[in-house]
Amino acid sequence: MLRVLKKKQFWGGLIGLALLAFCLKDIKAAEIRSLLERISYLQASLAILLSFVFIFLRALRWRIMVTRQTPVSIARSVTLYAAGQVLNIVMPVLTGQVGRLILFSRKLGLRKTFVFSTVLLEVLFDAVSLILFMAFTSLAFAFPKQYRDVSLIVGLVTLAVLIALYIMLHYQRWLEECGRRRLARRWPGVYVTLKKSMRSFAKGLELLKSSQHMVGTILYSLASWTGHMFVIYFLYRSFGFHLPIAAAAALMIINTIVLMIPITPGNAGTFEVAVSTSLAAFSVGRTDAVLFALALHLLDLLPIVTIGLFFFHFEKVSLREIKARHQDEIIFEKITEEGTFVDDDHN
Repeated sequence: MLRVLKKKQFWGGLIGLALLAFCLKDIKAAEIRSLLERISYLQASLAILLSFVFIFLRALRWRIMVTRQTPVSIARSVTLYAAGQVLNIVMPVLTGQVGRLILFSRKLGLRKTFVFSTVLLEVLFDAVSLILFMAFTSLAFAFPKQYRDVSLIVGLVTLAVLIALYIMLHYQRWLEECGRRRLARRWPGVYVTLKKSMRSFAKGLELLKSSQHMVGTILYSLASWTGHMFVIYFLYRSFGFHLPIAAAAALMIINTIVLMIPITPGNAGTFEVAVSTSLAAFSVGRTDAVLFALALHLLDLLPIVTIGLFFFHFEKVSLREIKARHQDEIIFEKITEEGTFVDDDHN
């Protein structure tokens, strides 16, 4: 029993159940029946279709990154990418990223350092894409008042990170030397973490030296987030919410910001709280907002689980084994000071 209580997933699941119970506590069966009678299943079908398109486009973006090292078919890149996302869902906090590294390295014969670099690039391009969507949304639609300051802060922070990344790539050696002189003795942990981050990002951006790969990655990033925006929009229409497309973009941005670091398995509970609270700011009733949040969460999980479990079954990969071996590992604890994955030397 004590061993169970120490597991992060146990506590994450407990928090998720508590948040779901909080969201659902005042919803009555009659309200659910009323929603099912007025929902537009045509619009819902379009949202389901686009949820699969979203995963397909993200897999193609990842394929551009890895094809510099090894050729991967489109079908295999989609199923393998979805399987990696399944690990992110079932493993707590950031340990799912370690599971993804192990899976991709094992199935494609790639060095773990290389795979880690692709993970960092995904984060980077998602940040750039969301900044562009934030700019579009702010021009076309007024953010709810309580989110304006948050969105502005996130936009400025992301922009500052991008500027810092540019400086780091051009003055990496100078920055490392300054860090060694000023931080190594007083705050060695901070110095080592910064050194790991800089070298890992530098290795990641080496993957996209050609303008063709850079442009392709950016286009797939924008296309995938556009697809997700329309998933939300068509689900709005399905529920009878008369909200503009910019409101779908706003919900997508807010939800992504809130869920940057997963606390519960699959973001259960935290997702519903974030979405329903955002919709309340758009004057959507509480019951409709919570049921919409549940529907959107299911749509987000449907393509990942369907395609990912297909991969695990036919590739004879043990999800339980990967989860058991790596669920307590944090990704940056597996990175050396040189920005490489610690197990690469043993491959």
